[in-house]
Amino acid sequence: MPSRKSFALRIDAKTLEAMQRWAKDDLRSLNAQIEFVLRESLRKAGRLRRPPGKGDD
Repeated sequence: MPSRKSFALRIDAKTLEAMQRWAKDDLRSLNAQIEFVLRESLRKAGRLRRPPGKGDD
């Protein structure tokens, strides 16, 4: 399992509320939802490599 690091995040109230609703809709914790959104954004921007064997098939 990759190592995990914690950090403080400052976020405006409207964005936080929207993320909380989205997390609830997807049955995720707020933290897991933020990680999911960040990973997807990084992947789409070509800044995150996919692990070997995780193709789009």
